[in-house]
Amino acid sequence: MNTKIEISIKTILIAIALVLAAWLLFQIRDILYLLFIAFLLMTAIQPLVVRLERIKIPRILAILIIYALVFGLFGWLLAVSIPSIVVQTNRLTQELPGVAMRVLPYWQTGFDAITQQIAPIGANVIKVTVDIFTNIITTLMVLVFTFYFLLERRHTRQIITNMFGEMVAKRAVEILKSIEIRIGEWVRGQLILMLTIGVFVYIGLLILRIDFALPLALVAALLEIIPNVGPVISAVPAVLIGLATSPLLALSIIALYVVVYALEGNIVVPIIMRHSVGLSPLVTIVALLVGGKLAGVMGAVLAVPVLLVCQVLIMKFFIESSNQTTAPRIKNPLKE
Repeated sequence: MNTKIEISIKTILIAIALVLAAWLLFQIRDILYLLFIAFLLMTAIQPLVVRLERIKIPRILAILIIYALVFGLFGWLLAVSIPSIVVQTNRLTQELPGVAMRVLPYWQTGFDAITQQIAPIGANVIKVTVDIFTNIITTLMVLVFTFYFLLERRHTRQIITNMFGEMVAKRAVEILKSIEIRIGEWVRGQLILMLTIGVFVYIGLLILRIDFALPLALVAALLEIIPNVGPVISAVPAVLIGLATSPLLALSIIALYVVVYALEGNIVVPIIMRHSVGLSPLVTIVALLVGGKLAGVMGAVLAVPVLLVCQVLIMKFFIESSNQTTAPRIKNPLKE
């Protein structure tokens, strides 16, 4: 028995439109990355803007004040620290393979391969530093996008209403608020945690008189984004450097990292992230790996925020909708 399958013109047009939309999104993915980064910055800055508005400061002036304070401070710290980071990182990459071979002589073959991989890191750091300044236009674009996101945030509902109607606007604004709250808490919490860990590790290494304290602290701060695994990885180079001097110094460094991350887990995280629902460490690591595989470094950086957005959308569209459809109806005795 032959089965006749009919496909309407409307279905074909929808399929073509979806393919074209996917192709367009792929072509403009770099712009989407910038817009998403601007959105992340907007979610982190928005509460500060609202607080300044409450004390009768105009919104545009509040945004400019926050820009001047936050990005001015960040730029100053970056300008001050980059020369030291470059110098110390060059020395670290040159001396770490030799330190590792002295500490673990039986692993010489493995460290020869590692040396070949990390030898260009010093030059790459300089190249990255130059690239940061040559890509200043991209940074300015992100800041401009963030500025307009903050400026137009109050008119979001009206804009969506004009385009899609009141019902769609109401639902969209509700979802957008949930995404802003979730991502904003995560971004602010992660930045504070990274800064806290970096400062604590840097001070501790200075007290122990460890060379390369600044790049080691920077590594600890950056790897803070990876739960459980990040602290262990960040401690390895510091412990190796300590072992090259004495076993007692290596034990002191291990104790430093244990104390710092114990304070983080028991005091800092509960205070900073108390309003933010954390993701499973396994889920976070898988998201970072998938993001890095799909989109390189940028994909790894944006993996967790994208995952949070997906989580909010699933909660809103599937779980809440399912609860509404399965909710028992209450009988009205007046109608019976």
